[in-house]
Amino acid sequence: VQLQASGGGLVQAGGSLRLSCEASERYAVGWFRQGPGNEREFVAHITWRGGNTYYANSVRGRFTISRVSRDNPRNTVYLQMDSLKPEDTAVYYCAADPEGDYYSATRYKYWGRGTLVTVSS
Repeated sequence: VQLQASGGGLVQAGGSLRLSCEASERYAVGWFRQGPGNEREFVAHITWRGGNTYYANSVRGRFTISRVSRDNPRNTVYLQMDSLKPEDTAVYYCAADPEGDYYSATRYKYWGRGTLVTVSS
């Protein structure tokens, strides 16, 4: 399984970005992030069918995870990030196919390279 995250960049506080995660196969997908000097933390998760989504408390109401429908051959998962804050600055990673707890990075089998998001104050 190959994963590729993209869409990062530099944005001012209060702005928006949309990250994309292209996957070679359809799986449940999670987004994680790792800021400077911090451990990798859970951001959001979407199930295989897309019917259920979960968010970290720090991003709920500001971030939205979604995915293309199953009849779309592009297995893309999006993370729409609005009302960005400087503390959202991090490298964002997408991961696929968790076993068990979706909020635990160690549960995911596949990882893509990260994309850097920088939010200036």
